[in-house]
Amino acid sequence: MTSCSAAATVLAILVAVPAVVVSAPFETSQQEAAPKKEAPSGTSLTGCVDEQDGRYIMTDDREMKPIANLEADGFPQEGFAKHLGHKVTVRGTSTPGDPRPTFKVRSITTVSETCAPQRQQ
Repeated sequence: MTSCSAAATVLAILVAVPAVVVSAPFETSQQEAAPKKEAPSGTSLTGCVDEQDGRYIMTDDREMKPIANLEADGFPQEGFAKHLGHKVTVRGTSTPGDPRPTFKVRSITTVSETCAPQRQQ
């Protein structure tokens, strides 16, 4: 191998290596950012807060049937007590459960301070 071809080989390696190093972090950061964009933003549920068997639940505001178990996320479970009997909208995430899903509540907003079954017409 001549010194000229050896120098050309070394130069080719030096030119190629930075391109690989520079592009690798860029690809990684795009891969890490993608799941954040795809993460669910949560959902909301509107109904009445009730207590059943020592647990807080959400009932529908038409027939007062249980529709979800409520679980506090970021505040004490007892925080639901001040909303008992109120129609509220909760925001958070739902997970399947038996006999009904569990809704992890991150925020709760009062819609009405009363909740009663709606009359059938």
